[in-house]
Amino acid sequence: MVGMKNSFLAGLSAIAMSVFLGVSVARAEQVYLIKISGAIGPATATYISRAIDKAAENSAQCLVVQLDTPGGLLDSTKVIVMKFLGSPVPIVAYVAPAGASAGSAGCFIVIAADIAAMAPTSNIGAAHPVQMGGMGSSGEKPDDIMKQKLENFTTSYIETIAVKRKRNVEWAKSSVKESSAITADQALKTNVIDYIAEDLPSLLKQVDGREVNGRKLKTAGATVVEIPASFRERVLQAVWRPEIMFVLMLIAMYGIIGELSNPGAILPGVAGAIAVVLLLYMSSVLPMNITGLALIGVAIVLFVADIFASTHGVLTVGGVVSFFIGSMMLFDRSDSLYHLSLAFIIPATIITSLFFVFIVGSGIHAQFLPKKVGREAMIGMIVPAVTDICGSGGKVMLDGEYWNAVSEADIKSGVEVEVESMKGLLLKVRPVTDRKENADDTNDSASAC
Repeated sequence: MVGMKNSFLAGLSAIAMSVFLGVSVARAEQVYLIKISGAIGPATATYISRAIDKAAENSAQCLVVQLDTPGGLLDSTKVIVMKFLGSPVPIVAYVAPAGASAGSAGCFIVIAADIAAMAPTSNIGAAHPVQMGGMGSSGEKPDDIMKQKLENFTTSYIETIAVKRKRNVEWAKSSVKESSAITADQALKTNVIDYIAEDLPSLLKQVDGREVNGRKLKTAGATVVEIPASFRERVLQAVWRPEIMFVLMLIAMYGIIGELSNPGAILPGVAGAIAVVLLLYMSSVLPMNITGLALIGVAIVLFVADIFASTHGVLTVGGVVSFFIGSMMLFDRSDSLYHLSLAFIIPATIITSLFFVFIVGSGIHAQFLPKKVGREAMIGMIVPAVTDICGSGGKVMLDGEYWNAVSEADIKSGVEVEVESMKGLLLKVRPVTDRKENADDTNDSASAC
């Protein structure tokens, strides 16, 4: 009996152990995947960091970063590289699908991965740094010394990464210094990458059994778990563009100036204030050229000045030219990532010109018109005399109320009179003489009084 009991307990233990081992194996055979497409920025760095943490938390075999990017910000790239180098989970960088590229910042990311792979007909390289929006102290473009400093830094940085990952150091340096770019086949031959794979299953099959940091990967047939970008990351990635920043700048400008020219509208001012806050946040990530901003400021001054000055549109033309050139210079046009196209600049210039000429101009002129409410609005009004207005005065009807009125000429009841002035609650009126019938009535009224 005891033996049967022991056998039963041993069987339960074996089953439990099998289940436990089965769960462990199932968890160990998971491969996490994220897909990066577009420019590398703060949202990308946040997405990759979160994915690495999640893959480590769930003991994934590796994290595959599928990449297709023309480049991005150096600061965000440094964050990603540091996360790669300190990752407890093996990182596989995969430039895919076919025809994809890992340019500029993407080159750093691929070289920093534990395992680097590319799809056929993809390419990698051209990692030369681009100075964004910076200006020298004298207002000129960054001088050669600053450019050289930036190039030397990025060269040494990519060299350090290549040495760490035992990749082709000389080519890595040439990708920065000479903007060298190569195909997947060339990258494999020159020890820039480790594999060429048609698709993800093919890549996982090739990676299977490879040892990374003392750990043998089991990726063949592993379950692929894709980590999607969060809503916040997708939004930040979408708005992190020069076009969005340009639109925010226009909203801020239209809103604030529209509120100042039409006080009390409220909505334009609120929209402008929100746009300013968002613009300040985004400008810390994607800097704007100070000269471009200054030219746009000059354009605003010229537009407003032409509303007050009689220059027959000369200042407005100057404002249009200044705004157009400022918009052209607002972002770095030497890199397609930060290029603001004429398709945005030309319509924005036209709309801004019309905004100042018609909307702002009308609002400012309205503020300087004579008051049309209260006592001032009564002067010049045409009202009927409800009683005879003789030497001792009479009464008129104005806005549904009876007013005491006096006149230098006697006026008969019912005759239309014009309000000349007002003293206290007494109106001084005169007969409307530009109408023939009223003039005749006035003559009759003199004898009536």
